[in-house]
Amino acid sequence: MNLPNWNLLADRSLSGELLTREEAHAVLLAPDTMLLEQLAAAYRVRHHYWGNRVRLHFLLNAQSGLCPEDCHYCSQSKISSAEIEKYPLLSQEKILGAAERAAHLKAGTFCMVISGRSPSESVFGRVLEAVQEVKANYDLKICACLGLLSQEQTQRLADAGVDRVNHNLNTSETYHGEICTTHEFSDRQTTIKNVKAAGITTCSGGIFGMGESDDDVIDLALSLRELNVTSVPVNFLIPIPGTPFEGLQKLNPRRCLRILCLFRFLLPSQEIRIAGGREVHLRSLQPLGLYPANSIFIGDYLTTPGQAVNQDFQMIQDAGFVLEAPDGKPLEDLRSFVQP
Repeated sequence: MNLPNWNLLADRSLSGELLTREEAHAVLLAPDTMLLEQLAAAYRVRHHYWGNRVRLHFLLNAQSGLCPEDCHYCSQSKISSAEIEKYPLLSQEKILGAAERAAHLKAGTFCMVISGRSPSESVFGRVLEAVQEVKANYDLKICACLGLLSQEQTQRLADAGVDRVNHNLNTSETYHGEICTTHEFSDRQTTIKNVKAAGITTCSGGIFGMGESDDDVIDLALSLRELNVTSVPVNFLIPIPGTPFEGLQKLNPRRCLRILCLFRFLLPSQEIRIAGGREVHLRSLQPLGLYPANSIFIGDYLTTPGQAVNQDFQMIQDAGFVLEAPDGKPLEDLRSFVQP
C-alpha cells in the first residue's frame, strides 16, 4: 500500500474533495511512526474550521434501562444483564438541577437522553415540558436523544425549542445486523432525515471497537457525510459485563486516534466529539485526540463514569487549547476550574 502525503490529504479535505477509499484505508493502516504526522495534518483541517477552541457537552441519562431493543453494545438493552441503575423519566426538578450543573461547567449543549425504542406520548410530553423549562432558565442549547422519531415528533421538538437531536447510525449499513436486529439501519437514517426536515440540527456518529472492519469505519463516515450531519460523536466501545460485547477488546489509543483523523479528513467542517470510551481507550493520549476533534463530553456518560471535571479542564489548558463559551467565543481563563 502506498502511503499518501498527509499534508496533501489535508489540502484535499479543505478543498472539499473526497478521499479515495485507498487513501481512507491508508489513514487507518498507517504505521505508528506516522501518527504524529497524521495528527498534525488533521489539526490543519480542524483549525481551519474551529480554531483552537474546544466545545463542551453535558450528558444527562434522563431515563435509564427498560429498553426493548437488542443493541449488543448497550447495557440498557433487553438482552443485557449488566448491573445498572434503572429508572423512569426523571422529575423536572432533577432535570433542571442537571442543567444548572451543565451551565456551571460552561457546557454549551445540554444533552437529554432517554432509553427505549421511541418515547410514549406521556413521556414525550414531559420531555417537551422539561425542554421549555431548561430553555427558560439557562443559556444552553438542548440536544435530545429519544430513539426513533416520526416527522410529527421532530416538528414538536422544534416547536418546543430543541436545538439538536442525536440519533447515531452506530456502524455501517452492512455491519448493522451484527449489532442490532430489532430495527433496521434505514430506520435510523429516516429519523435523521425527519430531524433535518423539522429544521433541527443533526447529531449522529458511531461506536468503534465492535468487531467492525476498516471498510465499515469508512462506510459509516461516508454515510454521515452523505446525510450532511452537523455534529459527530465518536464513541469507543466499553465492553460492559453483561452485554453480548463484554469480551471485545479491539482498540488501542493509536487506533482510536487514526479513526479520529479519518473522520476529520472525511468530515472536515463538522463538529467531531470524542464521546464514550475516551478515558478508557485513549488513556494518556487523550490530549492528542483534541487535534482532530473539537468537542468532548464533560462529566459522566450514560451508564459509565467520565474523567473528573477538573482533569478535563487541565487537559484542555495544558495542551494549549481554549474553551468555547456558550456564545461560541473563546473562554481562556479556566483557573476557577483547574486545581492548583
